Amino acid sequence: MLFNSFAYLLLFLPTVAIVYFLLNGRQFFWAGKAWLILCSLFFYAYWRISFVTVIIISILVNHFFEAYLSGREYGNRSRRIALILGILFNVGLLGYFKYADFFVENANAVFGTLIPLPHITLPLGISFFTFQQIAYLVDNYKRISSERDFLNYSLFVCFFPQLVAGPIVHHKEMMPQFGSIRSKLPNWENIYIGFFFIALGLLKKVVVADSFAVWVNEGFSNPSDLNFFTAWKTSLCYTVQLYFDFSGYTDMAIGAARVLNIGLPQNFNAPYLALDIQDFWRRWHMTLGRFLRDYIYIPLGGNRKSTFRTYFNLFLTFLIGGIWHGAGWTFVLWGAMHGTALCIQRLWKNLGLHLPKFLSWALTFLFVNAAWVIFRADSLQTAVSIWIKMLDLSSISASYTTMPELGKQDFLFFLWLSFIILYVLEDMFFRTTQEWAARLKPSIRWTLKMGLAFASCMIIMMNQSRFTEFIYFQF
Repeated sequence: MLFNSFAYLLLFLPTVAIVYFLLNGRQFFWAGKAWLILCSLFFYAYWRISFVTVIIISILVNHFFEAYLSGREYGNRSRRIALILGILFNVGLLGYFKYADFFVENANAVFGTLIPLPHITLPLGISFFTFQQIAYLVDNYKRISSERDFLNYSLFVCFFPQLVAGPIVHHKEMMPQFGSIRSKLPNWENIYIGFFFIALGLLKKVVVADSFAVWVNEGFSNPSDLNFFTAWKTSLCYTVQLYFDFSGYTDMAIGAARVLNIGLPQNFNAPYLALDIQDFWRRWHMTLGRFLRDYIYIPLGGNRKSTFRTYFNLFLTFLIGGIWHGAGWTFVLWGAMHGTALCIQRLWKNLGLHLPKFLSWALTFLFVNAAWVIFRADSLQTAVSIWIKMLDLSSISASYTTMPELGKQDFLFFLWLSFIILYVLEDMFFRTTQEWAARLKPSIRWTLKMGLAFASCMIIMMNQSRFTEFIYFQF
C-alpha cells in the first residue's frame, strides 16, 4: 500500500488509529498491539500477499536467535555462534531475493554458462527490515536490548510506518514508547503534528518529486540526445526529485507513527547544505549512516587500526552500502565513489588543509549530484554518456540552434526550480521539517495551510492515471 494513495490516507490510517485507541481505551493493550501487527501485515500484503510469508519467516527465525542470545544460561562462545548464524541467515535471505539474478547473470558472462535467471521478485522493504534485525541481534548480543515477548518483537519489525523504507530503528528507541501508558490513548497534539508531517510529506512527493520526475525520466531515457544544458538539467532534477521523494516518504512515516504516539528518528537534516562528504552522510539517510558506522565500520576496526586499515574500512563500508542499495554495477560504483570520496576527505583533513566554506559546499554538492547520476542510471553506459554531456562544453554553442524548440520547456523548468528554491526548499536549506514541527502550535493559520496543502495534493492525485511509487519503495 502506498502512502500517497486514497486507500491509505482516507481509509487505512484513520481506521488503524481509531480501532487502536478504542482497544487501548478498554485496556485491551495486547489486542491493540495485535491489531497494529495485523494491520501492518495487511499493509505489507496489499502489494503482493506472497511477500507476507517472507517477513513472517524472517520474524520467526530472528526471534529464535533473539531468544537464544537473551538466555543467561548460555556461554559467550555459543552466543557468538548464534549471532554469526543469525547474521548469516539475514544476509543469506537478503542475498537470495535481492542478488540471485545479479550473481547468475555475471556468472554467465564470466564463465560463458547459460544458467537461466531465476527472476525472483524482490519483497518490499527486505533491505530495511533485514538491517533492522541484524542491528537488533548485535544489540542483544551486547546486552543492550532484549525482547522475549513475541508480540512486541513482531511489532518492532513490522510496524507499518517504517516497514517498507525506514527509518531504520533500534529496539531501544522505539519499543519502550509502546509500553508507556500515555502513548496508548489519543494525544491531540501528536495527531496535529502527525498530520503536519503527513501533509508536508505528501506535498514533497506529489507536487515536487513527481513534477521533477518528468524531466528526469525524459533525460535518462534518451541520454544520447542530451547536450550540456539538458544533461545538467537532468542530473539536477534527479538530485531534487530523490531528496523530496525519500524525505517525503520519511515525513509521512514519522507523521503516521506520531498519530499513534510513537516517535521515529529523524532521517534527513538539510543534506545539501553539507560542507564535505562526511557531513553529507551525517545528514542524508541518517539512520542508514548510523547503521553503516555502528554495525560495519566500527566492527571492521574503524579508525583504531593502521592508517591504511582506516581508509580500507571506510571504502569497504560504503562499498557495502552501495551494494545494499541494489543489485547492479551502478550501485557498486556509486558506493565505491562515496567510499573513495570519504577517504580523500579524511586525508585532506589529516593534512590540515582547508577550503573556503562556499567552495567546500560547492564541491560537495557537485560530487553528490554527479554520483546520483550513476545511482539513477539503468547502466554504466547511460551514466557515462550523461557525465560526458555534462562536461561537453562544445555542445553549448550547438545547443543554441535548438533553443527555439526547447525554450518553452527550459523556461518552465527554471521557473519551477526558482519556485521550489524560494518556497519549498526551506526544508532543505533553511529549516528542517523537525524544526518546523518543534515550533508548531495548533492554530487556525497552520490548520488552513495544512488543509490547503493536503487538499491540493488530493486534487492532483485525482487527476493522475496511477499513484506513483516512492523511489525507495522496493529496495
